[in-house]
Amino acid sequence: MTNMVFCRGCGKDIHESARACPHCGAVQYQPNRGKNRIIAGLLALFLGGLGIHRFYLGQWWGIFYLLFVWTFIPLLIAFVEAIVFFVTSDARWEEKYGPE
Repeated sequence: MTNMVFCRGCGKDIHESARACPHCGAVQYQPNRGKNRIIAGLLALFLGGLGIHRFYLGQWWGIFYLLFVWTFIPLLIAFVEAIVFFVTSDARWEEKYGPE
């Protein structure tokens, strides 16, 4: 019974990697082992004009932030993205930026 946890819905033993309980179907919380949304938000807030937050998230198109940094448009976009990152729920963040 290694790597077993209790289901949050019915209390039965399930494997820790299970996304849902096979007995009751309750969705289990999986801690985000991917990128941290707070770190991404802080990077967007303080270094967003350079696209550092996009590179942190593994998105190659952060290069466009570098190319257009002189226009200050990436700075405005990054500020909005920082707010979005901060208000995104953990479940949604896990779904979008969690490990594959």
